[in-house]
Amino acid sequence: MEIDKNIRIIGMALYLIKEKAVVISDLHLGLEEALNKQGYLIPLQQFKDINDRLKKIFDENEVNEVIFNGDVKHEFGTILNSEWSNITRIFELVSNYCEKIVIIKGNHDMLLEPIARKMNIIIQDYCKINEYFISHGDKIIDNLEFQAAKTIIISNEHTAISLRKGGRKELYKCFLVGKFKDKTLIAMPSFNTLTEGTDVLNGGLLSPMLQQDLGEFQVYIAADKIYDFGKVKDIKNMIN
Repeated sequence: MEIDKNIRIIGMALYLIKEKAVVISDLHLGLEEALNKQGYLIPLQQFKDINDRLKKIFDENEVNEVIFNGDVKHEFGTILNSEWSNITRIFELVSNYCEKIVIIKGNHDMLLEPIARKMNIIIQDYCKINEYFISHGDKIIDNLEFQAAKTIIISNEHTAISLRKGGRKELYKCFLVGKFKDKTLIAMPSFNTLTEGTDVLNGGLLSPMLQQDLGEFQVYIAADKIYDFGKVKDIKNMIN
């Protein structure tokens, strides 16, 4: 689904059509191992799922550049065995399909540098590509490139929205499209299906650019396909 003349949602990623660039957010590779260490018995299925969905993106779109918008890994204070293995394999997969890989540092990526260095990939605080400024979103990088951008793309929040039918309530990953000052703001969900996300209807969001009235933001739910669900304020009225 195209949400702009040059931006298409493909699964849980964004595709910049003219630039032939794919933006992917919050893989959180290593999450399953971290949960298992805490005593939660989680099947190790996320790597295969992420790998398969990435292949589908590459098979169906011409891709020159892939931008990982933060939180490629999950653990803060260590590098788990599954993180070393799976992140390396993901980077190898992507490098087979495209010319350039960009990693934007997320708040979970404190120890990602050794893995990236092994793959000769530089970790950046943000990425500016034509009119698009892409950053993780846990902080505002208010520099000249940010000020010159027309569209800001962030992740970090794992945006999702709850829908209720009768007594049943379900949380769905979603993209939010609205405004931050004079710029278009797009907030992305996590590419990792194990992380449901933060319900934007409940408030208390952490990303500073989302700490505003989100009523006019457009909601695009990412499920078996992309659904345009209208504005946040209309969804609130519908379920109340």
